[in-house]
Amino acid sequence: MAQALVYLAAALLIGLGALGTALGFGALGGKLLEGSARQPEQGPALQVKMFLMAGLLDAVPMIGVGIAMYLIFVVAPGIPV
Repeated sequence: MAQALVYLAAALLIGLGALGTALGFGALGGKLLEGSARQPEQGPALQVKMFLMAGLLDAVPMIGVGIAMYLIFVVAPGIPV
């Protein structure tokens, strides 16, 4: 039973991390388009900042996958059935 809870926690960690990242990328792209439409001369500067934020935003699910793998492969096998 305890192993099932660890697996459930890992699945939620990966799934919610991916969902949050998808929403973040959608908002980021939308704001880039809004800013470029309002001030076209600032488009290249906004694009550079968008790519910087996209790289930081990508770190969130990577960390979540790392923690989930730790839970699955280190914590779960150690739990007696």
